[in-house]
Amino acid sequence: MTQTLTPGRYRGLKMTANDGHIFNILAFDQRGSYRKMLPAATSFEDAVAIKREVVVGLAPHVTAVLLDNQYGLPSVLGMRGGCGVLMSLEESGYSGDATYRRLQFNPDWTAAKIRRMGASAVKLLAYYHPHSGALADEIEQVVRQVVAECHAQDLPVFLEPMSYSLDANMAKESAEFARTRPEVVIETARRLTHTGADVLKLEFPVDAAFNNDVALWQRTCEQVSAAATVPWVLLSAGVDFETFATQTDIACRAGASGWLAGRAIWKECVTYSPAERQAFLAGTAVTRTQRLNVLAHQARPWTDFYSLPATGSDWYTTY
Repeated sequence: MTQTLTPGRYRGLKMTANDGHIFNILAFDQRGSYRKMLPAATSFEDAVAIKREVVVGLAPHVTAVLLDNQYGLPSVLGMRGGCGVLMSLEESGYSGDATYRRLQFNPDWTAAKIRRMGASAVKLLAYYHPHSGALADEIEQVVRQVVAECHAQDLPVFLEPMSYSLDANMAKESAEFARTRPEVVIETARRLTHTGADVLKLEFPVDAAFNNDVALWQRTCEQVSAAATVPWVLLSAGVDFETFATQTDIACRAGASGWLAGRAIWKECVTYSPAERQAFLAGTAVTRTQRLNVLAHQARPWTDFYSLPATGSDWYTTY
């Protein structure tokens, strides 16, 4: 059964997808991690200019771009007008320690401001582990509150749950955590699909560094799709492009509604010279983006989940 959306949320999802209702979205909302990628002496102005160069160069080849409030406004103002805009709402990082991560927000950056500056949708990242007990319950409640605030502005929400280890002695990049990852991602989709978020932005459910069984990848992605009652898109999480292309192919055949990726497409070029960066963006980055778009043709349209809002002559009386 599909859910009927309000006009703004329906329109927001249309603006971030292609005519086939598939999401092909470029992510460049990195802030702290972005600075770490750049030489230490890089000025704020140069960091903004590099991000703008990447976004303006690739926006013609994607359906939307995900950006941040700190570095992203010049990119929003410079990119092509027909490209959708998602804006991150959360502060970069988290409060608490590495095994007990809470969301952070800037009181000067709100859903209302995201609506006012012309964005199509909100992205909310939440560090989340479904087995963290009271913290998982707390995060879910915060997410529901934030979703309600965004929906009050008639903005759709892309929710990005990012898994992490609850054991200080077990790194997320370890084989031990990799063994738990499929169940963690599937259970995360099952629980957070009920928070009111319009789209889930999910990690690939199998760690490619420790398991290259593509048949297992397919089955696990199908389980994610079965657990989610809203559309989901695949994030790249910094893997190399060829790995992400394979993951995109499998996820979209297994029920994902597209991709939302950044570093797998553009990460090499942020430290290049301007001339080298222009050549990379016009060549390698465009080729990568177009390849992902082709792979996503087999994805599940987001309209399988959502219905048109009422359009009778008095629709506005209850809006």
